[in-house]
Amino acid sequence: MEKGEWDNCTLPVEIRLLGMGNIPTLQTPLFLLSLTIYLVTVVGNILIVVVVMADQRLHTPMYFFLGNLSSLEICYSSTILPRLLASFLTGDRTISAHGCIAQFYFFGSLAVTECFLLAMMSYDRYLAICQPLLYASLMAWKLCLQMAAGSWLMGFLICTVVTSFLLQLEFCSPKAIDHFFCDLTTLLDLACSDTRVVTIVSFFLCVLDVVFPFLFTLASYVCIIAAILRIPSSVGRQKAFSTCSSHLTVVTLFYGTLIIVYLMPRTAPLRQLNKVFSFFYTVLTPLVNPLIYSLRNREVREALRKALRKALACTQSSQQLCTLL
Repeated sequence: MEKGEWDNCTLPVEIRLLGMGNIPTLQTPLFLLSLTIYLVTVVGNILIVVVVMADQRLHTPMYFFLGNLSSLEICYSSTILPRLLASFLTGDRTISAHGCIAQFYFFGSLAVTECFLLAMMSYDRYLAICQPLLYASLMAWKLCLQMAAGSWLMGFLICTVVTSFLLQLEFCSPKAIDHFFCDLTTLLDLACSDTRVVTIVSFFLCVLDVVFPFLFTLASYVCIIAAILRIPSSVGRQKAFSTCSSHLTVVTLFYGTLIIVYLMPRTAPLRQLNKVFSFFYTVLTPLVNPLIYSLRNREVREALRKALRKALACTQSSQQLCTLL
């Protein structure tokens, strides 16, 4: 389909994702690397969800939000990695236009939800450290459910608004995206109609769904660090900091790479570097989250060991039963 023929179309039939570059010798190593990352991400986050649900000691607001975050990370990585794996395996980099829009919608919705969930988790840690006597009454289960549901609802609602404006554009540029997934900025580059309305709407919504949660999270940790520094004993300071160190590490990784990606100048020499940082916050962050919480959080480690012992005991009992039969 020639460019002139696209003027009467809302979307081209197919879009080509240029991905990480056309180097045939790297396709197999990249496929194996991406497959390993995806499997570890899914298995690790599922394991955390199961452990949080199964262990009564983890039925607290902190781990309730962690379970939500792990569930989100499974969906988050599944919006990008399966399509990337298929392109590495088959060499087919094309994606339908509606599939590209759908990928952006779900990826954007889950990314916004993560911003709000991280903010809710920081508020939980703020109350636990700065208001310990009021924590149980302030963080009631009803409020936790409302905060988690609100985070998911806001994510999908905000991205629905942006997507509805995006679908009104005409896309008549060369149908190729120099990226490995469909992002808003790359889709706007394909549009031949006026994108000012979409840009303005997405900017204001970005302030609401990214900047505000980030500032809220930052303010919470300023208060948390100030409260920890006022604790007289070093043991007490270390114990207080250990309760939020895992979450603080995740927040730093997520927002650090996110800020670099979207504030980096969009010039040709920096395009490949932009892809690398995009790979960090879209693919590696969901992988790192369960590793951080399992390695740095003592209660999660103990719950994992307990679950593994139970699983091993059940396996041995089953083997003994089969032997007797």
